[in-house]
Amino acid sequence: MKYTRRLWIYFSTLFCALAALILMVEMESKFITIFLIFVAILLIIFLFSLLYDKKSEEAENKRIRQLKQEMTSNISHELKTPVSSIRGYLETLVTHPEIDEERRKMFIERSYLQTLRLSDLIRDISIINKMEEAPEQFKIETVNLQTVSEEVFEEFKEKISEKEQKVENLLTSADTIQGNYSLLYSLIRNLVENSVKYAGNGATLHLECNTSGDKYLHFVYYDTGTGIEEKYESRIFDRFFRIDEGRTSDAGGSGLGLAIVRNAVSFHKGTIRVHNRTEGGLEFFFSLAKNN
Repeated sequence: MKYTRRLWIYFSTLFCALAALILMVEMESKFITIFLIFVAILLIIFLFSLLYDKKSEEAENKRIRQLKQEMTSNISHELKTPVSSIRGYLETLVTHPEIDEERRKMFIERSYLQTLRLSDLIRDISIINKMEEAPEQFKIETVNLQTVSEEVFEEFKEKISEKEQKVENLLTSADTIQGNYSLLYSLIRNLVENSVKYAGNGATLHLECNTSGDKYLHFVYYDTGTGIEEKYESRIFDRFFRIDEGRTSDAGGSGLGLAIVRNAVSFHKGTIRVHNRTEGGLEFFFSLAKNN
């Protein structure tokens, strides 16, 4: 909007200068009449452009306010459950010192799990806010996606083993881009975490870079779990969106994981889409620009 106004100022100045030059050369009444008509039209257009800019700015500010209110409301809702749980467990321990050791240990463990959930929520909110408010703060460097993916799978090694899941990581040392390490780690981590939580026992987690062009790397990630209903595919990247059937907040997490995935892909000038595999499970196709 600022650029529109600036453009009109430059155009007006140029037009007036040209008109003045014509008047100096040809001091005839018809030129004065034409000049005044053009100036009047120019002023009318300029005033309309200012009005349009103002309305556009108001609409954009309203949209941003609504998004922030939505985000605040969702964050408040997400915080209530773990905070209430921790408070309940601690109140029980404080008001009932006679509680047996086994139950005491159970309450402490559950409180600890809820603090982990709170930490995840705070971390994910921080990542999303930083991507939207100050993306220039993310450092760009050479990142080897094979190394990143191996670190992610190592992080979830114990949980993957518990669920008897299988990992197929086909990335190679050639899968390298100029990007931000922490965002790329979050991207792969959230995809893997989603599969670990919801794909089920015995599922396969598969990651590959199937094509490499001049400007982009193209990736496929899938699990062989149960997938989701088709009606949810268009909403799966929405903030705090959860699928009721088996994918509730009881499984933990912040509800922001796949929103971070989408934003991280967008930050790296790529696109992402998801669909259910015919053989079962969810499949993600995403691209990342080699040079960011």
